[in-house]
Parts: sequence; C-alpha cells; structure tokens
Amino acid sequence: MSARTNDEEPGERSPAPPGPPSHPDGLSPAAPAAVAGGAAAAPGTTDERVTAVRRVGAQRSARPARAASESAAATAPPTAVDPAADTALAGASVPPEAAPAELTAGAAAADGGSEAGDPPRAEGSLRGAPAGPGAQEPGTHEPLGDERVAAVRRVAAAGRRWRGVRLVGCAALLAVALTGGAIAFGAARDQGSVAVAASSSAVDPGALGSGNLDAGIAALQNHLRSQPKDAGSWATLGLAYVEQARTKGDPARYPQAEKALRRSLALAPGNDQALAGRAALAAARHDFKDALGWSDQALKRNPYSERALSSRIDALVELGRYTDAFRAARTADDRRPGVPVFTRYAYVYELRGDVTTARRVLEQALTAAASPGDVAYVAAQLGQLAWNQGKYTEALGYYARALAADENYLPALEGRARAQAATGRRDEAIEGLRTVVARYPLPGPLVELGELYEARGGAGDRARAREQYALVDAWIALARANGVNADLDTALAAAEHGDKAAALRAARAEWARRHTVHTADALAWALHVNGRDGEALGYARKATATGYRSAVFRYHRGMIELATGHTAAGRASLRAALKLNPGFSPLGAAAARKALEAAE
Repeated sequence: MSARTNDEEPGERSPAPPGPPSHPDGLSPAAPAAVAGGAAAAPGTTDERVTAVRRVGAQRSARPARAASESAAATAPPTAVDPAADTALAGASVPPEAAPAELTAGAAAADGGSEAGDPPRAEGSLRGAPAGPGAQEPGTHEPLGDERVAAVRRVAAAGRRWRGVRLVGCAALLAVALTGGAIAFGAARDQGSVAVAASSSAVDPGALGSGNLDAGIAALQNHLRSQPKDAGSWATLGLAYVEQARTKGDPARYPQAEKALRRSLALAPGNDQALAGRAALAAARHDFKDALGWSDQALKRNPYSERALSSRIDALVELGRYTDAFRAARTADDRRPGVPVFTRYAYVYELRGDVTTARRVLEQALTAAASPGDVAYVAAQLGQLAWNQGKYTEALGYYARALAADENYLPALEGRARAQAATGRRDEAIEGLRTVVARYPLPGPLVELGELYEARGGAGDRARAREQYALVDAWIALARANGVNADLDTALAAAEHGDKAAALRAARAEWARRHTVHTADALAWALHVNGRDGEALGYARKATATGYRSAVFRYHRGMIELATGHTAAGRASLRAALKLNPGFSPLGAAAARKALEAAE
C-alpha cells in the first residue's frame, strides 16, 4: 500500500499558511538525515557542561541590567576554546598552530543529500510500497530493564550534584564549556548516528557511519593534516560539525562548520557535497531561505544527493511552502527512498492533519531502519506522533522501543518524560528531564522542566523553575553569538516566562521572515500576552488552518477567542485541545480547564 493515498496536494486541501517544525526550538523532527545513539556521557563531562550553563544562568538572574548581559553574550568569541586543550581533546597529534583552524574542534558526522529532475523511481520508494508489515505494535514493547533505568538515573544524579552551584560567569564561559564538553564526550553518541560519506580511502566510512562520531572526526582531522587539499573530506568535516552542534546542543560548532565548507568549495568550486553541507548549515542556523538556495545548487550538480533532497524539504517546510514541500518529498521518495526521506514525508502529511498516513509512513521507515540509531530515531518520531494525539500508552511503548535500541537517545528520554508527566508520573518526568537538560540544554526541554517544577510547587521548586528559564536566555545568547536566528525560541519562551515585549518583537521578526503554522502561533500568543487579542485572533486562525493537530495551537486559539468575546468558539477550541491531548502542557492544560470552567 503506497503512502500516497491520492494525488491531492496540501494546498488543495486548505490554504497553506504558516508552518515550521513540530519542534519550535529549531530541531525539526525530520532534522537528521539518519540517527546516532550510544554510550552514556561520563558524569564529569556532563558536569562541565551543566556548570557552564548554570554559570550563565546565575549571572543572568543576578544582573539587573539584562541588556548588558545580552550584549556581553553577543560579543563573546564564537569559538573561544584554548587551542591546545581543544587539540588534545580531539585526539590530535599535530600542534594546533601547524594545522588549519577548522581541524581544532570536536567530533561529529553527517551525510550527503539530493534532488533535481524527474528520473526513474528508485527501488524501495514509498509510492507503491507495501505498508510496513514488520512494524511492532506499541502494546508489545518490552519495558526497559532495571539496569537501563539505573544507568539513566546515574547520569541524572551527576547533573543534580551541581544544582547548588551558583557561580557568576559570562556567556563566553558557556561557549567554552559547551564546546569542550562536546569534544570530551569521546565515544559517547548523543543522538542517533548520521552517516558521513567519506571522500577518501584514508578515512574509513564505517567509522563515520557507525555512530562513533568522535572516531570519525578524528580520522578526518588526521587525514586532512596530511592531505589538506582533499575537498571532499573538508566537506565531510563541515557536515560533521553541523551534526555535532545539532546533536549536542552546541551552536559554537557552526563557525567551524562554515570554515570547513568554505575550504572545500575553495578547493573544488561547486562540489555538491559542500553545497549540500552549506544547505544543512543554513537550516541549522534557521536561515531557511539560504538553505533552499544552497540545496537547489547542490541538486543541479547531483540530483540524487540525499542530504540536499532532505534539506530542501526541510527548508520548504520551514518557509511555510507546504505544497512545494509535499512535491519535494515525492521527488525525494522517487530518487532516494529511505529513513531520512520517509520521516520527512511523514511530517508533511502530519502538517496536513493526515495523522493516519503519517503514522503508516513512519511504520514503514521503522521497518526499513537497519541500524540501532535509525530504530531509535524513527521509534521516537512515532512516540511523538502518538503523544500529540493524547495516546500516552502507545507513545510510551514507542519510546521504550527507541531506548531499547539506544538507551541514551535524548529525544526518546525527553518524550518519555513528557508522556510520564501527562499520565501523572510527575516526579519520574522531572528526573528524566534533568538527565536531558544536563546533556542537551536546549530551550524546549529547559522550559518543560521549569513548568514541571512550577506545577509540582514543592519547596524550592519555584526557584528551580526560574533557573531553567534563565538557562534558556543563556542558550539563546550563545546561539545568536554563533550565527543562529533564535527569534522563535525567544518568542516561545519569553511569552510565558520572560520579557513579554521581547517575545512580541521576536515573534514579529520571525513572522516577517517566514509564514508557518509555528510562527503564526508564536505571534498570536505573543500578541495575546501583550493584551493585543484583536490582532492575535487572525494569526491564531492561521496557525490552525492546515489541519495540523496541535493541542497547544487550539489552546492558544481558544484563549484568544475568549478574550475577544467569541465565547462559544473559545469553549469549542479549549474542549478540542483537551480532548486531543489532555496533558499537552503541565501549566497550559490546567489553565485551559480553568478558563473553560469559567466560560461555561
């Protein structure tokens, strides 16, 4: 049974207004071209990263002059790492001054992409392919063993030991420690394995695609020291740094990636691997217009580049061009069917509100998954899809399957915590999110943890919540210092837990760049918290216009409708949100119930 149940385009179903990724922190569910998983990080390494983040958070909380703090962060050197220490951590054998700057940074991996023309359909395409018969039903998953749970809790405990540390630092320290911590993870694999195409026999492709990202990077670095004119290996290294930044929440790697990719293009102008790498880098920095341009250039050179095909879909989705994204997904499915394309195809269907087809495509992807990393990635996506529909038992089953493949796969740990919170297991959820933010201090999980503390309301919980929100500010400052557009992250976090005026400025800036369901929702909510509900209502309606099934979007729309006197519509929207996903937010779900009771 084909994933294409008909030839209808998304735009034929309803006008395609705004619409970014289901992870507004910029990590779209379809972001990786493959996935990587692996060993737990050593507690000492985790502590270094958590300490640095908390230093910045403490500083931001303590300083009355917030603007001065942000200015200091913005001017912090993007790669302020001691060269000697960086070289040693990366396992380099050559003094840093003897090697190009691009070689003195961490370790990560990624693969190449593709698209252009209408060549013959590739074997394994979703079109005409049978539905995944081997997909295991959620109810049949085995629970995680005690040993696995104990291992995860040991990592969380390492992070908790630093809860009391309130040292005043600067944003530059955050960049240093995040970068150093990323390198020091050694063989640890934070996030699914992304295969990186080796361009030279001097680099073992297996080392890059096996999930041991640090070993792959070390091999590339050593190779490039002896063969500095190998354009393909420079491109591979650039993609590796992009993947490291994404998987480890470390935007300080983006400048390194840009240098490596520029070097590749200088040596071999127009090579498709480096062009696809520039597309991936632009997307990671949330510059989706440039990501689309680089993807198109790469596909002119190589219509079958998987990385470019995937990045092109991502860019079109993030620009709100859903009809074009659907067509791009069909093209990619014809040319390079596989897990990277299947997961993106599923997300395009989900944005249309076609959850049934999205799930079927993801089940096919799970059947096709050959590595533990791919299994973890796709199973976590199925868990997220189930959670969005309020199917918590099913979601927990998929997250268990992901963690059975890779017990340290952070999106699965985060998703499991979210599902646990929705089922009343709040303390377990908090414990799980502590593990996640200790290694992956991104805005999404930080806000989730802060809201769980607020919802629990125990002794010291309010202060703990404020600490998480301060760390969001620190991460955003670091991201901006390294060329990442963080306006959507700012709008989402600040609207609820920060400077509301700043949230509105950021939301307007992001809407000016791209019209997606997520930017529409962010702008609607920022207008609402600033008391501008009349203007907010139109954006709230745009956010729900594609059929995308989001309880958060319906909650926001319902609150805005109530505030503008559309009482019946507001009640209907709030009921729809709570029916779809009763535990969509620790604080939002309670607020929706309270508002609904008051409006009855």
